[in-house]
Formats: sequence, structure tokens, C-alpha cells
Amino acid sequence: MSFSVKSVTWREWLGLAAGLLALGSTFLPWTTLSTNKPDIEVVLSQLPHSDVVRDAWHSSFFAWCPPLPLLLAGLVVVVFGRIRNLRVSGLPHLWLVVAAAALLLMVLGWVTLDWEFDADQRGIFDAAGIAIEPGFGRFLGLLAALASGVVAFLDVRAMRAESRQPRKRAPRSKSR
Repeated sequence: MSFSVKSVTWREWLGLAAGLLALGSTFLPWTTLSTNKPDIEVVLSQLPHSDVVRDAWHSSFFAWCPPLPLLLAGLVVVVFGRIRNLRVSGLPHLWLVVAAAALLLMVLGWVTLDWEFDADQRGIFDAAGIAIEPGFGRFLGLLAALASGVVAFLDVRAMRAESRQPRKRAPRSKSR
């Protein structure tokens, strides 16, 4: 079976788009330090930008890891998603599991956001009134994981409908 761009379904394209969006979000701010105290705000503005705003690659494992399997799942479903044996063997289910695992890892990253800094740093931040907050990239990555999960679920349902249909057989050639 040869690969054809036209044979890729909208669900598979959305899976790839979600993976690319998740990867792109890793370069945006995932963790930010902020305060509502003007004197502390001045101090934060004088620090190097990378100390105040971190992208996923400079944050925790729970920031940079989840987008990678989402991208891999998107690539796999676009390239191999039209192969009936793989679909029936559970490719859409595997995609759903990967999306759910990535979503779980992102939620764990959100819960453990403070752990990106050691206890001494957190104590200083608390005393100074500095908040450790999620950045825009974290929201975008979470949106990509949710989108991938929803589309994977829809693909599982579509695969079930496809598996109930009779297989198309190639016409037999007449031999004389």
C-alpha cells in the first residue's frame, strides 16, 4: 500500500497538527515568576529573562516530555493510519493511550510546578511575594494534548465503524 496525502483523514491531520502545536508550545513560556509588588517587580525585571521565564526545555520533565509523544503519535497516524491491519490491530487505541498519558503528565507538571525550584528558592519567593505561575506555552500544550485525545477518541469510534463494514476485495483477473 502506498502513502497518499489524499487518503489521510481529517482526524489524522488534526492529530499531527496537535503534535506540532504541542512541540511549538515548548518554545513558549511554560513557567513564569510574577509579583504585584512594584519594588520586587523592578528586581525581577533586572534579572536575566531566562531566570524569570522558562520554556519547556528549561523547565521540568513534565514540561518537555509530553509534547514529544504527541508529535510522534501524530506522525505515526498520518503515515500508517490508512493501513487497515494496523488500524484494526489498535493504532487508534494506541494513539488514545499516548494522548491520555501525555495529558496526565502535563497535569502532573501543573501540580508540581513549584518543584522546578528548590526549597530555598521557594522560601525566598514566598517571603518576597513572588508567585510561580504557568506560562502561555503550558496552556497551549495542554490544549494540544486535549485536542489530540478528543480526535484520537473520534478515530477509535471511526475505526470501530470501519471494522464492521465488509472488506473490499480486489477483482480477480480472468485466466484463460
